Amino acid sequence: MKILITGSAGFIGFHLSKTLLEKKYQVYGLDNINNYYDASLKKKRISLLKKLSTNKFKFIKLDLQNKNKLNELFVKYKFDIVINLAAQAGVRYSIENPKIYLQNNIDTFLNLLECCRKQSIKHLIYASTSSVYGLDSLMPFKEDKGSNHPTHIYAATKKCNELMAHSYSHLFNLPTTGLRFFTVYGPWGRPDMALFKFTKNIIAGKEIEVFNYGNHYRDFTYVDDLVDTIKVLINKIPKLSKWNKKKPDPSSSTAPFEIYNIGNNDPIKLTKYIEILEKVLNKKAKKKYMKLQAGDIKKTFADNSKIKKFYKKKPTQVTKGIQNFVEWYKKYYNE
Repeated sequence: MKILITGSAGFIGFHLSKTLLEKKYQVYGLDNINNYYDASLKKKRISLLKKLSTNKFKFIKLDLQNKNKLNELFVKYKFDIVINLAAQAGVRYSIENPKIYLQNNIDTFLNLLECCRKQSIKHLIYASTSSVYGLDSLMPFKEDKGSNHPTHIYAATKKCNELMAHSYSHLFNLPTTGLRFFTVYGPWGRPDMALFKFTKNIIAGKEIEVFNYGNHYRDFTYVDDLVDTIKVLINKIPKLSKWNKKKPDPSSSTAPFEIYNIGNNDPIKLTKYIEILEKVLNKKAKKKYMKLQAGDIKKTFADNSKIKKFYKKKPTQVTKGIQNFVEWYKKYYNE
């Protein structure tokens, strides 16, 4: 089976590529290696994937905005499965640079959908985000409830991806599965993520910024749990099905289309998260408490009952996940 993973030099893309290579899948990793954060971290991830398998992994440096080159790749390699993890991430950055998100999250996704349609891809899996729930205050967040009030442009582009995917599922019978990720963390994480920044600053004896005065709640999801879930879903290809049009479920359809939450189903308060990190580092943080940032959601909480039909593994405990991250961080940066 030939699997294309876009964003393979990224945090989640790297872990997924590694896991699938270990399972002997033929993996084609695509990434443009942009400079949103330290490109050397991305290059190191790709280097490790190449060392892991010289004959099962092929890296392709390409921007998804180049639709002609992208189409050539689909024709040449005849992929079976496409997993789209490439995107412009970051809430704060989306407020400052909204147009980049339209280009990198919507235009590129359209190019990918077109290629999948033309080459009759068996299954397109793509990353969405828990942020699509936005102003929804009904907890836990459930896929069959509304998600029409995002609080920032990043979430809006991901909601748009879900709608675009459904259009192609309906029009062209393209099986698509959208995954709403809930605050993924772990080794090889992005430098702009809270755990990375907290760890870096605490070790250096610098202040950490604690927004909303530490009153955030997040449904932290360890990266290995997320990757294992995707691995299971690869072969859970959506099919045409009956659908109650009088009581429509937004997460499914008569078309071959599905949406799943990928979360831990156990929100933790930000102050508690920091306390765990302090214990792991054996060092107290210098905290600078700050007000709620524009666009932030105060609490996320995943209802994961839908995904549990296929994936029943017990989630990684947050303490263990943070320990794994800190071990990686200290080793990588020689701390």
